[in-house]
Order: sequence, then structure tokens, then C-alpha cells
Amino acid sequence: MSRAGHRSPTAIRLDQSLVAPFVPERPADGHKGTFGSVLVVAGSLDWTGAALLAGSAALRTGAGLVTLAVPASLQPLIVGRVPELMTLGLPETEPWLVEPAAAVAAIATCQHTAMVVGPGLRPGPMTTELVLRLVAGHGVSERLGQPGAETVPAPAVVDATALGALADTEEWWERRVRLCVLTPHPGEFGRLDGSPVGPDAAERVERARSAAARWGVVVVLKGARTVVAAPDGRVATSSSANPAMGTGGTGDVLSGVIGSLLGQGVPTWEAACLGVYLHAVAGEHIRERLGDAGLMASDLLPEIPRVRRELARQRSSGERRIGFTPR
Repeated sequence: MSRAGHRSPTAIRLDQSLVAPFVPERPADGHKGTFGSVLVVAGSLDWTGAALLAGSAALRTGAGLVTLAVPASLQPLIVGRVPELMTLGLPETEPWLVEPAAAVAAIATCQHTAMVVGPGLRPGPMTTELVLRLVAGHGVSERLGQPGAETVPAPAVVDATALGALADTEEWWERRVRLCVLTPHPGEFGRLDGSPVGPDAAERVERARSAAARWGVVVVLKGARTVVAAPDGRVATSSSANPAMGTGGTGDVLSGVIGSLLGQGVPTWEAACLGVYLHAVAGEHIRERLGDAGLMASDLLPEIPRVRRELARQRSSGERRIGFTPR
């Protein structure tokens, strides 16, 4: 029985037949403004790579424009590292630590259709306040060319340090206005949910389902056989268990992938399912070449658009399946 007091429906398998319809269309007359703008609020001196990986993954998944919103003192160190990524310097109280109110005001000046919050941010009270303000819907940008137009907060992926900020805040979900996808690994999920979660598949499904309903967000419980749970009770589970993916930065890539899909207009649960699938299959393709060790998170970046291309082709033509082989 679930915490809601009813018998939970069976989780569905996260496979090609489920996710292929979620791949966003790419009209031939589209342009960079057509394919969404992603704002990645991330980075600190010790974790610049997290911001770069998340932003690069958003580009590789098809976003038209991606901006890294980083602490202002970090901006000179990150500009040009990936030429295609734009940057926005966030005001600070001290080096690498942003001032929440001023940062939110800066974020509101940057047009975006989705947001990724958390990869590589420096933990601390100021970061917690920034995360809570963003989750509460602050930092809404005006529609391009429509000053003063009423808007709703862009959907967001909440990851890494931002998850720790939520875990440190009692009943944070009561403040939530923005549509969110949370992407915790088991340790982060345990902090958020109040107790550790084990490897048992049934427990992971039920815990993710219950948390998604309670918090009103989509939960991506990462790890072997990732679980994707929606607030309405839908749950999908991945078949992929890939030890090659057990390396730093792969989670930052996933947050960028999902954020990119949100920015292209894919709804939250669908974006999470498709993002997990693309990420997993890309990892399996690299595992086939390299084996169970030696994969670096950046290896995933060129593989993701290849998987997306094949998935889109199969959806339209019924060609042979792609995916991962359960082990």
C-alpha cells in the first residue's frame, strides 16, 4: 500500500515505445528561437565542470540557446570554455557566493523557456535562499518582444546542491510554484524524503511515487534502473544498470538533457522519461565500445544527439529498435 492509502498501479517500462512520441519535432523552417532557451544556474570555483557539462548537454539535446548563470567572479573563468554557451554573471556577497535577491533580478532579465538549478553551486544559506526563491517562481523573464506581458515561471530541473537546499528546508514543497523535475541520486533522495532508500526495486518505485505525489513534482530517482515518477501516480522504470556510468558528472549531463527537453516544450514527466532514456542509451553505446570502466561524462555529449536521431527515425519509419540490453 502507498502512503496515499491505495494500491499502487504497476510501473511501466521505460522503452522506445513509451518515449518515441515525446521526441519534439524539428520544423525545417525553425531557428534558434524556435527550439527553446535554457538557463543553467550553476557553478562555483571547485565545480565549474558541472555547469559546463549541464550547459553542453542542453545544447547537444537540441536547445536553441543556452546561458550559464554563474557567480560573477566565476564568469571570466568560464567564458569561452564552450564557445556556444552564453554566460550571465550573478551578483555576489563574496567570491563564488551569489546574493539571492539580486541574482533573481538578474535571472529575470535573461529570456528562458526552462531552467536547470543546482549543478556545482556552492552550498550555504545564500544558495538555499536563491533555490527557494526560484522554486517559488521568482525570476520570471518577460516574453521576448512583449515587455510587461504576463508569464508563468519556466519549468525547472532541480539537481545537486539545489536538492540539498530543499532537504535543509522543512516542507519546502509548500512554497513551490514552478513546475519542477527533481533528479536525486539515492543519497540525495534519502535526505529529501527523511530516510535512506535501499536498492530494492519495489521500494524505489513506491518511495519515488509517494514523494512525487507529496511534493507535487516529477521525481527522477537515479541509479541502476532509474525510476521516473509523476505527481499523478504515473511511474516508469529504466532497464539500464550500467556501471560505466558510475562516474562524476553524468548526473550533470542528465540534468542538462532534461532541461533542454523542457525548454523545447516537452511536458515535465515526458521530458524526464525521454531524458533518462536518451542518457541511458548513450551510456550503453559507450559501454559497448569501452567496457564497464573508463567512461567520462563528457563522452556522453556527442552520443546523445545520435541516440535522439535514431529514436526520431524509428518513430517515423518503424526501423529496427535501439536501446539497452537488460543485464
